[in-house]
Amino acid sequence: MPDLTLIRNIGLAAHIDAGKTTTTERILFYTGKIRKIGEVDEGSATMDWMPQERERGITITAAATTVYWKNHRINIIDTPGHVDFTIEVERSMKVLDGLIVIFCAVGGVQPQSETVWRQADRYRVPRIAFVNKMDRLGADFYRVLKQMKDKLSLKPVVLQIPIGAEDKFEGVIDIIEQKAIYWDDEEGMHYHTEPVPKEYQEEVKRLRTELLEILAEYDEDIFEGYFSEIPISIEMIKEVLRKGVLNLHFFPVLCGSALHNRGIQPLIDAVLDYLPSPVDLPPVKGENPETGKWETREPSIDAPFAALLFKTQTDPHLGLIYYIRVYSGLINAGDKVRVFPPDRVDRIGRLYLMHANKKDEIGQLSVGEIGVITGIRESRTGYTLCSPKDPIAFEPMQFPVPVISVSLEPKTKMDDEKLDNALKYLQVEDPTFRVKTDEETGQRIISGMGELHLDIITDRLRREYGIDCYVSKPQVSYRETITQPAIAEGRFIKQTGGRGQYGVVKIRLGPLNREGIVINNKIKEGVIPKQFIPAIEKGIKEQCESGIFMGYPIVNIEVDIIDGSYHPVDSSELSFQIAAQLAMREAFMNGKPILLEPFMSLEIVVPEDYLGDVLNDLNARKAQILNIETNKKEKIVTATLALAKSFGYATDLRSLTQGRGIYTMQFSHYAPKED
Repeated sequence: MPDLTLIRNIGLAAHIDAGKTTTTERILFYTGKIRKIGEVDEGSATMDWMPQERERGITITAAATTVYWKNHRINIIDTPGHVDFTIEVERSMKVLDGLIVIFCAVGGVQPQSETVWRQADRYRVPRIAFVNKMDRLGADFYRVLKQMKDKLSLKPVVLQIPIGAEDKFEGVIDIIEQKAIYWDDEEGMHYHTEPVPKEYQEEVKRLRTELLEILAEYDEDIFEGYFSEIPISIEMIKEVLRKGVLNLHFFPVLCGSALHNRGIQPLIDAVLDYLPSPVDLPPVKGENPETGKWETREPSIDAPFAALLFKTQTDPHLGLIYYIRVYSGLINAGDKVRVFPPDRVDRIGRLYLMHANKKDEIGQLSVGEIGVITGIRESRTGYTLCSPKDPIAFEPMQFPVPVISVSLEPKTKMDDEKLDNALKYLQVEDPTFRVKTDEETGQRIISGMGELHLDIITDRLRREYGIDCYVSKPQVSYRETITQPAIAEGRFIKQTGGRGQYGVVKIRLGPLNREGIVINNKIKEGVIPKQFIPAIEKGIKEQCESGIFMGYPIVNIEVDIIDGSYHPVDSSELSFQIAAQLAMREAFMNGKPILLEPFMSLEIVVPEDYLGDVLNDLNARKAQILNIETNKKEKIVTATLALAKSFGYATDLRSLTQGRGIYTMQFSHYAPKED
């Protein structure tokens, strides 16, 4: 059985273009997993295996692999940096024990870096930071540290500083061991240490003192050693630092240049030194579906089997395959497992370890491992797999709501059924991708997280399923709400021969100053029997989903059920459901309804010469400019912009800046529609 203390389940996450896949590629090379380094720009990176990833030079899907370093086994997940594929990061966070967050030494803490950091905070994932691209023009290690303090509200623990920067970047200095590390060859395979160069000695002394002071606040032994001026061993510093990282008190910072093969080996060492093994984390909690009580699963081989299904993928040869993280016990090929929420028993087919899109078949997956299973019936992201005798269901995952839609039709009628099947599989794979049929036009409407997301979906339909489609211009997913309170009564009374229908419901609607829909039952006892209240609530919820004012989902309202009446014979659940919907329609239209539209937060980095043109374009799009910062010869513009005004922005920015401007855009909030 594997020694769990020698396993690390880690991910790499960052803003787009910070160098995640390049860093992963180097880790694979130095650990001996691959013989030749692949490059993202050349479309030869091992972890970017999809044709779309290789063509566009971006990561679209989270890819998993396993490497070995100094007797430790490291399971790695390389995640996308583009906000449209944030679900890939979200579901990876759920199963990771530790994370390397990569920051660009030029761009610093960018919007998606903040999103990733918040996601890691939400799932309480211990992490280390790696400041990459130290060799690039404009690289500034200390500026990134300042941004980490300001934007992420944390105190970074500096473990390395760069020797030089930009084209003079030569190596790194280890603050704990007080030595300089230089790489000897182009591939970065061999490196040696030297004493700290004279010009850096003061800085290293200052940072080491700062490090010991931070650790002294956290640990008594270091406190005593520091103030008694007793030498503190390197092992002790690392041990205390590790404890602090596991408890999310400390976030160590390292630096290097993945593209030029500098700083990667110390980064892998830091993964072993500071990031947790499965046994360092608290036991996972879940609900026993039979008793309704919360239970825990220890990370032990002897505990009952429990795993989380965190990703579904379509394989051309095997159909649907499922990525799982085993939290306790073990599973063999051919074993039976219980699957929740559907609560059914399935038999496992085959088990695999993944290396990007290549599979190695194995006979068993045990606690702490991340692998792939086949053979079970259709399952979705967030399902729990457990021992049939010891059921447990983990908390389901939450997924962001799509903000953009297009209509999609096959070019030939013969592909109609084929398209429906393909879209069904794509929805199983990606919980942020939705498909519905417009009742009025009969068109298929597909919704996703952004233009790029839907572009990739249509590209996959063409390549993987051989279906060419007509795609409409993007449509915005609006929301409806009210601006003032309103009261209305819904009456559904039908008298026919025999039993009729009778339901009367009176409701009060009010605007809610936070996201969501709140339903309160304020009916006096006996006015309507209790068994009909769920039917009233169901009617209200259904009406909120289908919309009233313009047919968009309703949000941010509070509904009080205040009165009504019933008939002892004719009343039924259906009559109260319909009465509630009638009351909702009337009250909503009396509440001065408005449309809400999605607003995006935008960060644009442009050379100074083009700033005027970019700002004029933003003003023409009615964007609200929040801030303009200067970084060397570049300007960083932060703004908010209605999604409807953002379509085609990538092309416009390219032409305004002759291809030198870059931008990132992500969903910010819903606000009243402007025109």
